[in-house]
Amino acid sequence: MEISGNPPQSYEEIKLGDYYERRVTITDALIRAFAALTGDSNPIHLDEGYAKGTFFKRRVAHGLLPVGFIGAIFGTALPGPGSIYLSQRADFKAPVFLGDTITVRAEVIALASRSPKVTLRTTIVNQDKVLVVDGEGEILFKPVKSKS
Repeated sequence: MEISGNPPQSYEEIKLGDYYERRVTITDALIRAFAALTGDSNPIHLDEGYAKGTFFKRRVAHGLLPVGFIGAIFGTALPGPGSIYLSQRADFKAPVFLGDTITVRAEVIALASRSPKVTLRTTIVNQDKVLVVDGEGEILFKPVKSKS
């Protein structure tokens, strides 16, 4: 079931197969902001002239830039606010280039029986449906109880 609208408010609301997807276009501004935040100024990400001489022949996004959107899904949509990142495996399968539109997906594949842990398969595909990142994340889901 696709999660749309409000994220789960309790662990019990989360079901196997729940998923959320987000589409993002990788822009020069995103790449430059990521470089500024992390200090990763590798010219393969920032300099078209340099990148033309590399294996890829054009600029590529930092590997962790698209992976960062997985964390955004965890913290805002699925499971949502109250998520505490425990682990993330990310296997890089193909590059993400400047101008690519990626679809970031997180799908619930396991729920712990003794603690509020959620395991999600995390995938990122580009506009050509090429898998660029495949992985798995584990979240401890502890939402704040509303004061109603």
